[in-house]
Amino acid sequence: MKVKNNRFTDKYLQNLKAPSEQKKAVDIRERSGEGFGITLFPSGKISFIYIYHFGRRKRRMTLGSYPNMTLAEAKNKHREALAILEKEKDPAEEVKKEKFETQNASAIAGLIEEYINIWAKPRKRSWEEDQRILYKDIRSIWGKRKVIDITKRDVVLLLESITKRGAPIAANRTLACIRRMFNFAIERDIATANPCATVKAPAKENRRERFLSSDEINTLWHKLQDAPMSESTKLALKLQLTTAQRKGEIISAEWKDICLISRIWTIPAEKAKNGKSHRVTLSDLAISLINEIKQISETSRWLFPAAQTVKEDTHMTGEAVDHALRRSRNVFSTIENFSPHTLRATAATHMASMRISSEIISRILNHAKRGITEQHYNKYDYDDEKRNALEKWAFRLEEIIAKK
Repeated sequence: MKVKNNRFTDKYLQNLKAPSEQKKAVDIRERSGEGFGITLFPSGKISFIYIYHFGRRKRRMTLGSYPNMTLAEAKNKHREALAILEKEKDPAEEVKKEKFETQNASAIAGLIEEYINIWAKPRKRSWEEDQRILYKDIRSIWGKRKVIDITKRDVVLLLESITKRGAPIAANRTLACIRRMFNFAIERDIATANPCATVKAPAKENRRERFLSSDEINTLWHKLQDAPMSESTKLALKLQLTTAQRKGEIISAEWKDICLISRIWTIPAEKAKNGKSHRVTLSDLAISLINEIKQISETSRWLFPAAQTVKEDTHMTGEAVDHALRRSRNVFSTIENFSPHTLRATAATHMASMRISSEIISRILNHAKRGITEQHYNKYDYDDEKRNALEKWAFRLEEIIAKK
């Protein structure tokens, strides 16, 4: 049954009663022609409604219940729905979608997606690493929990579990990632406090001060053949030590970026940490390693394709390299506290000991340029100087490897 009313007022709604003979819900609509109305139930309950047409179908949308929602509030909801309809969108579906996103954001799983898509992707080149950390150690454990329910104790226990599995540095990275995510949640009014605020990093890090001695380089190079890791991973580590480039740039290298004729490997801007395209000159040793890599990678576009168990066409992950090294601790028992980054630092330190200038080493490492002159005016590529330095380093490296 439908009834029309010229215009609703608070007094009208307050005095509105369902007749005793009413057995079904009755719709009462204003004569405005804009679909605003109420549903009067036999119990006397009143709901505000919006009747409209979308996609050639008649639709109805419940705006709220009276008196929990006032007439003024219902009118505002109705105007919002009209505005959505004018954009050729279904108001009821849009409200459901918004409600779902709001509810989902209050759970950790929803916050993770919001953080990755709204904050990490636009701002971080390494956003995939944040996604990997959050999916692996956060979503799997806290996914269904509400953001506001996560406490400092939860964070501490999580970090302890990561440390106990033999990954203290990974625990540090996880803490940093969770802290960023909760700061993001506070900015978006999803959380009111950061449970990581006073949590200290589980492990002490001295990675950037560490480099391998000549004896350790010799041990690493030869012990790699006994290490429980793939041949691709072994070659990736050797190539990093030879070229002094970042782990992420090594494992994401593509064959189209390497020219064996000019002996240049070009790291595209989107893969370089400082966002600047970088040319790596290739020594004889580097070319030799690349030829070995080609025999393994075969037809893949990547130098280091992901394992065959991975369905998508992608490259080896940094976590896979780190895990392979952790798994090989016993093999490298005489080399303490080293990581893939140590290999980069090792190459730089040994080049410095050979009296190669810090300016050229910095160019090889592709460190961010400082100063207006460097950033805007000096466009020289230093390829000859870099080639000379890396050839010297490769020659020295081969000497170290050859020692018994």
